[in-house]
Amino acid sequence: MAHDLTGVPHEHLPLALADIHASTGLGDVVEVRLPASCGAALAADLLVGAGLERCRHSPRATTPDRLVARRVESLPDTIGPGMRMLVCGLNPSPAAAEAGVGFFRAGNRFWPAALAARLVTRDRDPFHALTVHGIGMTDLVKRTTARADELSVDEYQAGVARLDRLCTWLQPAVVCLVGLAGWRAAADRRALAGQQPATLGGRPVYVMPSTSGLNASSSLADLTEHLEAAAALV
Repeated sequence: MAHDLTGVPHEHLPLALADIHASTGLGDVVEVRLPASCGAALAADLLVGAGLERCRHSPRATTPDRLVARRVESLPDTIGPGMRMLVCGLNPSPAAAEAGVGFFRAGNRFWPAALAARLVTRDRDPFHALTVHGIGMTDLVKRTTARADELSVDEYQAGVARLDRLCTWLQPAVVCLVGLAGWRAAADRRALAGQQPATLGGRPVYVMPSTSGLNASSSLADLTEHLEAAAALV
């Protein structure tokens, strides 16, 4: 199936690609035509963020703007222009990838905390969060695993580099990383929760504890306060 996105402005391509991800099944192959002005680097980041893997040996995948890709088990980014916060999880769980919603797994307290902090008004609705409240969502690593400790340092470092490029491009008001493990592995092994000395794309970075139910040391009230503190940086 061919999807012609050549007329879509660059900053709206992530949502257009997320729609393609949602309309296809695992392993489905699609042809995507992007604006030629995207260039190879942005096109590669867009595909990764959309949960699509380029079929490099396909005879049709001959140019950066005409790509043949396979839908993989991942979670598409919901990002765009004018974000007041870009929320970044560590990586998708199988439950999140299947549902198409980050932090979806039972016991995860992100959405209850986001509702309590008044960042969002709908539970488990990333598209509403972005289009109504300016809350975008991505992952440091797009590969789906049952546990975050299955990820490597190299994956985290590549994820931070991609996140830096996204922030340079879309300029969210603040970036909030949910989970200290990824930031410690890729950027600062002694990092504590709170605003970080480093920035991403020139934007302030706040790192908060994991919202997973496995993190018994952080209560819902604690997690809500962290999201409020991150939002206050705007």
